[in-house]
Amino acid sequence: MSETIEKPPLEHLAIIMDGNGRWAKRRGLPRTAGHQRGVEVVTKVVDECVNRGIRFLSLFAFSSENWGRPRPEIDVLMGLLLQFLASQQQKMLSEGIRLRVIGDSSRLSQPIQDALADAERATAQGQTLTLVLALSYGGRDEIMRAAKRVAQESLAGRLDIDQLDNRSFSRFLDTGDIPEPDLLIRTSGEVRISNFLLWQAAYAELYFTDVLWPDFDAEELQKALDEYLCRKRRFGLTDDQLGCSQEIND
Repeated sequence: MSETIEKPPLEHLAIIMDGNGRWAKRRGLPRTAGHQRGVEVVTKVVDECVNRGIRFLSLFAFSSENWGRPRPEIDVLMGLLLQFLASQQQKMLSEGIRLRVIGDSSRLSQPIQDALADAERATAQGQTLTLVLALSYGGRDEIMRAAKRVAQESLAGRLDIDQLDNRSFSRFLDTGDIPEPDLLIRTSGEVRISNFLLWQAAYAELYFTDVLWPDFDAEELQKALDEYLCRKRRFGLTDDQLGCSQEIND
């Protein structure tokens, strides 16, 4: 009989929210309607994570490449972001949800930078869930910015470059105070991670679903979590090293 191994809890869930535009197009609606619906789904997924005891939720909200979209669509997205912050801040405070923002915030307008900074300060003591919004974010850009910070610290004599390793380098990333994701979900049927958390997701379990983000709900989230629980995370080791064996059912 194989040894029973308790599955460690999922601490950090990351999601690439994709398919808003296609959802709207299939219904003969403007793309903005899909984005509006997508924001509504965000609030529901946040609730589900709180209910399930997930401590970190990272959402790919706006990529560095998204700046290439038509200006009117960008303006709508930024407007929805401001509405989200205004409507959800009291809820975040009452439920102990901490907001963290990652990405190159210098490209965001000053009013949005100010609103994000205010929300981060106001919710900084939240202990229930850390909601990480990736805004103007790209994984390659993040790694490049981290490398520049490493170089600056080394040139200033505050860092011995010979002592730099994976763990110490990761502290220079935007997510330096956040654990790496256990599970990364992408909606809409696309099978790639599109420059999201490239360093951090090295050993994350990946889950792809054809469901468009505006149709993603508690049932679809549960399917992803169930799939995660069926997987064995080896981190490059063997079953023997992990101290367990896997029962094979014919």
